[in-house]
Amino acid sequence: MSPAVPVTIRPEDAGDESAIFALTEAAFANMPFSDGDEQHLVERLRADGDLALSLVAEDAERIVGHIAFSRVSISDGAQDWYGLGPVSVWPELQGRDIGGALIKRGIADLRQTGAKGVVLLGSPDYYARFGFAHEPQVTFPGPPPEYFQALVLDGDLPSGEVTYARAFG
Repeated sequence: MSPAVPVTIRPEDAGDESAIFALTEAAFANMPFSDGDEQHLVERLRADGDLALSLVAEDAERIVGHIAFSRVSISDGAQDWYGLGPVSVWPELQGRDIGGALIKRGIADLRQTGAKGVVLLGSPDYYARFGFAHEPQVTFPGPPPEYFQALVLDGDLPSGEVTYARAFG
């Protein structure tokens, strides 16, 4: 792993949109699991008012990372659950814990607001370090089940099918 890059993490500000778009597009350009639409997804979440938490990481010169969280619904009626994603880092800076720092800060910020939990679709090997795990009682149709993971922040683990914001289509 390359050395960590010193960054400052802050909430997205008005005027950050074009930098986030370019960063997200570049971050997912060569990812085999990407549909090439992540940059538009962030725009749709923002336009629909579903971007519940949007954080950027900056180095001394520019925005180098971004993470988005949006509300999800769960068929058992559980409230205050969020979906993590996408998380983006410039390709030349990936592997330097910028994404990890964004994930940790996002989870901490959500916990402070009273969120009950976070779900995501991603690598079990990567996200386990943040406490995420495949929980068979929380489901998302389509991808292999082990890639859909949950992290309880407060209370009990819900039981049901997760639906993401409309922007995920």
